[in-house]
Amino acid sequence: MTKKRLLILDCNSLLNRAFYALPDLTTPEGIHTNAIYGFMNMLLKMKEEIKPDYIAATFDKKAPTFRHNEYKDYKAGRKKMPSELSEQFPIVKELLGYLAINIFEIDGFEADDLIGTLSVFAEKEGIESYIVTGDKDALQLATDNVKVVITKKGITEKDIYDKESFIKEFEVTPKEFIDVKGLMGDSSDNIPGVPGIGKKTAFKLIREYKSIEKVLENIDNLRGKKLKENLIEYREQAIFSKKLATIMCNVPIEIDIEDIKSKEDYDLDKVRELFMKLQFKSLINKIDKSNGNKDGKELKEKINNIKIDSLDELKKLKDKITDESNKNNLFIYFQISNQNIFSKKTIENMYFNYESKIYEVPYSKFLQEDKVKFIEILKSIFENKHVSKISYDTKNLYTILNKAGIGFKNLLFDIKLGAYLINPVRKEYEIYSLCQEYLFKNIDKDDENINIEECYMLPKLYEIFDKKIKEYDMEYLLHKVEEPLANILAMMETEGFKVHRDKLLQLEEKFKKEIESTKKYIYSLSEEEFNINSPKQLGKILFEKLDLPVIKRTKTGYSTNAEVLDKLKDKHPIINKITYYRQLTKIYSTYIEGIKAVIDEDGKIHSNFNQTVTATGRLSSTEPNLQNIPIKYELGREIRKIFIPNEKDSVILSADYSQIELRVLAHIGDDKNLIDAFNEHDDIHTKTASEVFKVPLGEVTSLMRSNAKAVNFGIVYGIGDFSLSQDLNISRKEAKQYIDAYFDRYPNVKQYIDDIINKAKEDGYVETIFKRRRYLPEVKASNKIVRAAGERLAMNTPIQGSAADIIKLAMIKVYNKLKEEKLKSTIILQVHDELILNVYKNELEKVENIVKNEMEKVLDLKVLLEIDMHVGENWYETK
Repeated sequence: MTKKRLLILDCNSLLNRAFYALPDLTTPEGIHTNAIYGFMNMLLKMKEEIKPDYIAATFDKKAPTFRHNEYKDYKAGRKKMPSELSEQFPIVKELLGYLAINIFEIDGFEADDLIGTLSVFAEKEGIESYIVTGDKDALQLATDNVKVVITKKGITEKDIYDKESFIKEFEVTPKEFIDVKGLMGDSSDNIPGVPGIGKKTAFKLIREYKSIEKVLENIDNLRGKKLKENLIEYREQAIFSKKLATIMCNVPIEIDIEDIKSKEDYDLDKVRELFMKLQFKSLINKIDKSNGNKDGKELKEKINNIKIDSLDELKKLKDKITDESNKNNLFIYFQISNQNIFSKKTIENMYFNYESKIYEVPYSKFLQEDKVKFIEILKSIFENKHVSKISYDTKNLYTILNKAGIGFKNLLFDIKLGAYLINPVRKEYEIYSLCQEYLFKNIDKDDENINIEECYMLPKLYEIFDKKIKEYDMEYLLHKVEEPLANILAMMETEGFKVHRDKLLQLEEKFKKEIESTKKYIYSLSEEEFNINSPKQLGKILFEKLDLPVIKRTKTGYSTNAEVLDKLKDKHPIINKITYYRQLTKIYSTYIEGIKAVIDEDGKIHSNFNQTVTATGRLSSTEPNLQNIPIKYELGREIRKIFIPNEKDSVILSADYSQIELRVLAHIGDDKNLIDAFNEHDDIHTKTASEVFKVPLGEVTSLMRSNAKAVNFGIVYGIGDFSLSQDLNISRKEAKQYIDAYFDRYPNVKQYIDDIINKAKEDGYVETIFKRRRYLPEVKASNKIVRAAGERLAMNTPIQGSAADIIKLAMIKVYNKLKEEKLKSTIILQVHDELILNVYKNELEKVENIVKNEMEKVLDLKVLLEIDMHVGENWYETK
């Protein structure tokens, strides 16, 4: 008959082990979770492997134990538990409660004593025990029926000992191991032992004499004068150390075998809810899998799914939705295919959630069967201003509908944008993931009906996100900035940016020649040919053949990363050429080959614009990424020459905000000197140079202005004296003088920085002018590097985020004004602080006036907003 099993958890040890083994993990609210995650992962794994009939969790109490009372220096010198770890203990106890796992802790005794008592109790009851711990002290408890599971290398690997395996490895019994510790002591517990006796000697003595008492009886037979002297002098300390190291196995606690039974009917919903709050997605999947995915089954039973098989059925649904007596919201979800190629981008299936029923509309099928009739029906739904629509990822929906000539009216809420604003640092915003975090429901992402299930969950997500958006005071940001912008981005994707194919091919040849020429020059400097792209081969050339100083080593040899090359740039001319070569090849593959691959059938690039990628609110683009074309080298800048007007009678207009982040800093920092400098149209960098270097404006040199520019923009990004000294190649002392002089001139900027960091620490987040929020748990980190990075984000996010909000609002105002004036000219690209428009020549003057007026008067700030505007026959000429 198989013995029943008891799983005993040494919770303090396991939490401590997990905390130091795993990287710092935090929720957006700043709750540290790495110890909890490691502990729970290990617990679920042990439950799966051991399949215990009983489980007990033990904890240390803060009160002194009997050992402290007998020896005041017991465990003295131990570091205080970090707050990031201690704050995780109550959450683990909460989880253990939900899992119906009994907790044992008692004043005056350590968890080890409780573990010993539990294991002896179990053995008497004929139950096999598994003690899971990271502390080898528990090895003394190993018997034929008590197995000690020692976690090692973090939390994933482990060794398991019973009496036999322990004797085989250490050649002493588990009980004799106590005597070993008594002789050698234990620095972690501050058990003194006998001076001069280490691990090797202690094991040797106990293997021979079996106990400390027998060793002391045989001192005369021992070799080594000093060893004998120490044993004689510290004999009582040795006996006392053995007593301290001995785990008590008769702690006065009541153990009810029924109370420690492993229960399958624990509070699964509460566990899942807390896991979701802590963002333990993988653990949610584990507990759901072990419980037969209860959520998935319940969800399938609830859903009333209706497949629309004909356009007549769709028309009936349309009539119901557009009946003005019906006031229900229409929830829209869809499945896109060929997302990266505009001409092929389409919707496979569209899902309507209406009156708690899910209607599946085969979009691509109906489009092929009777395009005219199908579009007519959809227009009746989407262009109906009386139907309140709640959608997910409306920008992509707009793009598809634009292609079909369908408008969209009365958007009530975009769930993806709402989720993004509530937590802008998520990696993704998939519905199943949002359901896990906010609804505590687990949808199987591999389920063939996932789209139906996700559409079913939209009303519940809308209810939560709408409430949070109002709570966070983000209604203006969502409904007046992000949602209207989605429509404009869809229009920009539809319009596209024309590419001059011949110029692209010419530039391709130019790049190839320059890459080849640079490669040959590098070979001439190294006096041999090698693979420049191979870090191993390059390392040998630089650090062995050319004998340059080694900056950093890797497991496979020398590091040749950008940071290393930057430190070597003055050591040999080959360094700058290698850096140049790397830039060229990267630009070539990303932008020459990359652009060639995505030119669509109409000769245009239709970039995908993303609203939910950056934490600061800035837009990003993909296929291709037109936001980050490198402009350090002329060849990089020349890529802009291939982007031309969409029509022959058009030009490209670029409107770029002038120093918008510094202007935002002046506004939110409320610094009079900085505000005056901008409002008096001073060159801010020259003005700052004059103040920092204490020279008249007319005597500011180009170097002074350049250094002042670095200070101005460095302050925005929280630069310190060390980084500034590196950037300007000056001493750290001189860099500090620059920064101090800046703050002397602009004292309110310094006050803003101090205030915003304190606010981030107090509230856990910072906000932009438009209430865009970003949580920053990093500002409370005990790790200085992490905390400093969090403080930099705290001071920069409101500035960069506000600048992003301003350009977005400007896009909306410019777009709306162009439509109001019934102009054909339109926005085709946005790059950070710059708008790019395709402008018809006969509308140029009117468009210039609109752009200047709408961009510069977009918001009433304490400083004037100014733009630099240029026109050209291609994008390059506008710069």
